[in-house]
Amino acid sequence: MIARRSVLAFAAGLLSAVSAAQDYPSHAVRIVVPFGAGGPADVAARLIGNVLQESLGQPFVVENRTGAGGVIGTIEAAKSPADGYTLLMMSNTQTANESLLTADKRKYELMRDLAPIAPVNYSDLVIVVNPQVPVKTLAEFVALAKAQPGKLNYASSGQGTPYHMAGELFKAMAGIDVVHVPYRNSGEARSGVIGGQVQMMIDAVPAMAPNIAENQVRALATTGKQRSTVLPNVPTAIEAGVPAYEATIWLGLMAPAGTPKPVIDKLNAAVNAMVKRPDIVKLWTEQGAVPMSMTPEEFEKFLRGDIEKWAEIVKKFDKS
Repeated sequence: MIARRSVLAFAAGLLSAVSAAQDYPSHAVRIVVPFGAGGPADVAARLIGNVLQESLGQPFVVENRTGAGGVIGTIEAAKSPADGYTLLMMSNTQTANESLLTADKRKYELMRDLAPIAPVNYSDLVIVVNPQVPVKTLAEFVALAKAQPGKLNYASSGQGTPYHMAGELFKAMAGIDVVHVPYRNSGEARSGVIGGQVQMMIDAVPAMAPNIAENQVRALATTGKQRSTVLPNVPTAIEAGVPAYEATIWLGLMAPAGTPKPVIDKLNAAVNAMVKRPDIVKLWTEQGAVPMSMTPEEFEKFLRGDIEKWAEIVKKFDKS
């Protein structure tokens, strides 16, 4: 009798979850972006919100909750009701923070407190300097930094962000001592290097490309395996003299842990349909971003692998 009741309860719960997914969404959905306005995550979230509103029939409203290198917004999403009406636009900031920040500073565990939905896209980064820095190539910047250890600095959008991690990895692999200057968001960091308060920054190609075109900064190298289609005249860091150096920023969606699986699957299907749309592919290709498509299970495996990768990178630059 007890076993039969357990089966009936499970079946009732499953039917309830399926029914909830069929009706989902019945009102506005919030996308928490733990980074500043105008950055890759914010821009992608607003585009995704518009497309999901069209396909699912309810508003998807972007809310920027910045601070602490993405921690504040991540906590906000993780502590929200697990009903599908709060989503997190995340990046490799969150996977890096699993090893870069102690648990008491994070106040969450990514794979325990949040559920993977789908990846969105990835972009190469670009290493830029203020035009007043007397270098024209990456090799010249490395030589300058080695001649003046601890005298040059670089900007990032905060501790643990992809730009910070890319900078620390670059320092370790190039054998230089450049001081990290964290800003509250990527827009402020960008302004810092344009204004000359800092000498260097590693930023996403789509975000920095307009500033490069206007000669507000000088591009030294991109960070992918191949040259960027947006910046074809800029060599890769590998070409420019830092062998094996690669770094990207990728974006994805998660929900609070415990969000019904049918809701996760419905969102996954909608996001995967979006990233395959020819107009979206064209737009992102022009911006230097590459669409990503996975099931929730594949994305979970990807996230766990990225956490392990960054843990090894943190060990590497901690020893440098």
